[in-house]
Amino acid sequence: MKSAPIGLHMSFTGSPGTGYIEKGQLITVTRDDLVGQYIGHTAPKTKEVLKRAMGGVMENQREDLVVIFAGYKDRMDSFYESNPGLSSRVANHIDFPDYTADELLQIARLILEEQQYRMTPDAEALLLHYVAKRREMPLFANARTVTNAIDTARMRHANRMFNSGNRVLTKSDLVTIQAEDIRESSLFSEISGV
Repeated sequence: MKSAPIGLHMSFTGSPGTGYIEKGQLITVTRDDLVGQYIGHTAPKTKEVLKRAMGGVMENQREDLVVIFAGYKDRMDSFYESNPGLSSRVANHIDFPDYTADELLQIARLILEEQQYRMTPDAEALLLHYVAKRREMPLFANARTVTNAIDTARMRHANRMFNSGNRVLTKSDLVTIQAEDIRESSLFSEISGV
C-alpha cells in the first residue's frame, strides 16, 4: 500500500512563554534572514537557510523539512490574511493558551525541584500573587516570567544566606525560598499591604 506524505508544517500561536521546542535540529529565523535587500536576493537567502536547516542537502527532500511559523495570534492571523493560500498549506494550526496560575506554580515547583530547591507555602502564595499582578502588566510572558521570578528569588535567597552573619545554616536554610525572597520584588514595592 502506497502512502502519501502528510503535511507537517505548523503554525504556533499564543503569548510568549507558552510554547517550547527542545528536540531535533531547529533553525530559528526572522524576516531579515529570509528577505533580501534588493530584487533577486530573497531566493538565495531563503535557499541558504533551508540548506543550513537540512544539513546542506536539498535534493528533493520536501518531506524532510518542517516549517513552523510562530507568533502572537492576532499577528499570525494578519500574516495569513496577507498571504492568500498560505494558511491552507500549513496543515497544523496550534494555539497555545496562557497558563493558569496553578500551572505556573507547578512550573515554578518543577524548576526549583530540578535545582534542588523548594518554596515555603507562604512563598508559593506570594508567587501566585506576583503572577496575578504581572499578568495585568505589559510583557507578561507566562512560564518565562515565572522562570525569571524564580531566578531572581534564588539570587535574593543567596544574598540572604550570605548576609546571615555567623549563624549556622542548615541544609533546609540553604535550599528553601522564603516569602521574603519573593516579596523583595520591585513589583511589591508598588503594592501596599503585602
